[in-house]
Amino acid sequence: MTLSETRLDTVHATAHGAVDLGALPRDFAWGTATSAYQIEGAVAEDGRSPSIWDTFSHTPGTIDGGHHGDTACDHYHRWRDDIALMKELGTNAYRFSVAWPRVVPGGDGPVNAKGLDFYDQLVDGLLAAGITPSVTLYHWDLPQVLQDRGGWPERATAEAFASYAHVVAERLGDRVTQWTTLNEPLCSAWIGHLEGKMAPGLTDLTAAVRASYHLLLGHGLATRAIRAAAPGARIGIVNNLSTVEAATDSDADRAAAVRMDGHVNRWWLDPVHGRGFPADMREVYGVDLPERPGDLDAIAAPLDWIGLNYYFPQTVVADPTGPAPHARQIDLPGVPRTGMDWEVDANGIETLLMRLAEEYGARRIHVTENGSSYPDTVGPDGSVHDPERAAYLIAHLAACARAARRGAPLAGYYAWSLLDNFEWAYGYDKRFGLVRVDYDTQERTVKTSGAHYADLIAAHRAL
Repeated sequence: MTLSETRLDTVHATAHGAVDLGALPRDFAWGTATSAYQIEGAVAEDGRSPSIWDTFSHTPGTIDGGHHGDTACDHYHRWRDDIALMKELGTNAYRFSVAWPRVVPGGDGPVNAKGLDFYDQLVDGLLAAGITPSVTLYHWDLPQVLQDRGGWPERATAEAFASYAHVVAERLGDRVTQWTTLNEPLCSAWIGHLEGKMAPGLTDLTAAVRASYHLLLGHGLATRAIRAAAPGARIGIVNNLSTVEAATDSDADRAAAVRMDGHVNRWWLDPVHGRGFPADMREVYGVDLPERPGDLDAIAAPLDWIGLNYYFPQTVVADPTGPAPHARQIDLPGVPRTGMDWEVDANGIETLLMRLAEEYGARRIHVTENGSSYPDTVGPDGSVHDPERAAYLIAHLAACARAARRGAPLAGYYAWSLLDNFEWAYGYDKRFGLVRVDYDTQERTVKTSGAHYADLIAAHRAL
């Protein structure tokens, strides 16, 4: 028996034990995910203008190691090789983002034909390889020119986003049916405008709350724009969610957990499901929302699916003197943690899938990101062994399968990430890829975790 056959036999055994692959639908989307600024490079080629992440990453002291995304994984030039890697893994879906400043360098107004041409070729290449493209329109790379006009705290940015969405959908909508408006607006608003740890690097509660509002308004306006340009589109929004528990049974910590759940989960889920912005969190923030008649209806535009990004749970204590939501995550002793120092709890993804299905009535869910960073070991023969990442992947897929068995309408899983890449403020030292990237040579190597993922996909297809 070959090594590949031995490994596949092991995964088959796992499938009948830890991973109940039979619970997953036959047309399940087995995918990988990336984002434009993290992999493309070519930041000044073919008419692309700077984004807020170009500015932020070139600001001294913002990124570990002084890294930036100027070259990243050079995907802009190596996308054909990367599609070949997807085929090698056996995936049938690929979630990628379009760089707004590559398509509309001025933020609004004239369209850059060369920018659209790149994504047009990428989509055609994916389809030729039997891989379904899933397009994300905003994965944090706001054109800097729009930031200079006020950015997401301004309503005009939401309107410009809808115009940009229409441009992309009009060009790609004859072949792309799966669309995401926003990826993780929490990060854009809270981490980028409140905590200052991501672009644009602000620490202003009023700006953060206004940004959160206009991000969701932009989602709603873009949803309408996509449907007008591509009537067959299936549209969703992607949120990074966490389970939230109080560290103790004290009234203060239990109340803190409610606030943190509002901050992390409900603020983003309630409005798009027609419930408006949570009243308790409006009081916590104490910032007037820039509401206009009809906005809430636009934000609650019907969705075809909901996306879940899951990485870690949160255990919180009250923090009355800290910033909103006046709750602070703590580290539990003795629990496994990833290389990001994030707690590992695969049960959390099952809990959140069931919450989306039962509390929010989701009809179709995709796990649009899930993955882990660990230091890789490169063997003398160049092979990359990452047993911790492989174990993480299998455990979380098993939890997804349990949720599907319980009735969660799970339609797909996109591993984060296809490639090691520019990991935002952490630079290049944190590796999430199923495929290792040597940043000096751009050589790609499928890791052990990638091989396990390929075998799980093959095992599901063999059922």
